[in-house]
Amino acid sequence: MPIINALKQLFQPTRQPESEPAEAYDIWAENYDNQPNNLMLALDQALCEEFLAQLPLSEATIVDIGCGTGRHWAAIYRRSPARLAGYDVSEGMLMRLRKKYPHAETHLMSGVTLTGHADESCDLVFSTLTVAHLPDLTAALTEWTRVLKPGGDMLITDYHPAALAIGGQRTFREGDRLIAVRNQIHPIPQLLAVAHRLGLTEVTLIERKVDESMRPWYEQQNALPVFRRFLGVPIIYGLHLRKPDAAQ
Repeated sequence: MPIINALKQLFQPTRQPESEPAEAYDIWAENYDNQPNNLMLALDQALCEEFLAQLPLSEATIVDIGCGTGRHWAAIYRRSPARLAGYDVSEGMLMRLRKKYPHAETHLMSGVTLTGHADESCDLVFSTLTVAHLPDLTAALTEWTRVLKPGGDMLITDYHPAALAIGGQRTFREGDRLIAVRNQIHPIPQLLAVAHRLGLTEVTLIERKVDESMRPWYEQQNALPVFRRFLGVPIIYGLHLRKPDAAQ
């Protein structure tokens, strides 16, 4: 399928006009799961496996915000959660998820409200490769914190804002068209400041830079100029936050 790998997505000499996430991901949904050489998805997979392995998911109530096609759901289901609910702005992505998991609980979002979840009802709020699509970071994290139980965990991964700030774009091809998805730049200190104002504590922050170990991924895509451009630049981050217990 004619999908541009994230290696080439990261930097375009000419910046592409950006489409709104709902529109773009409805188009991307058809081929989103068919990206075997996508470095960003591989890095995200590794980060999520590392984070999730540290958490007790059995009988947990979990919300996945920006769930897309449910890339991480097989691993989560193997841990036997009590409830797993997915939220996304793209009906196309949710349709793909439901084809894989016909009984999945999914919600089409038009704002930040996590419909169907009461205050302090969730053990884990999970969001991968999504935060940069949020126009109002504070409103989103406030809602995520609302549904999180005391002692609950919040896991976030995304394109690193440092890469986006120097020209990185999330792009893909549909036929002859190159489509870029609109991103916001939310610097890590800003994200942490919002989290701290909401009473969340930082457990772990991981920032992965483009390094020599990633060269083969770029070589596969004939994208060595992109590799040289971004060598040493953070490309992805993972953040584990926790809502303190009432007794803490």
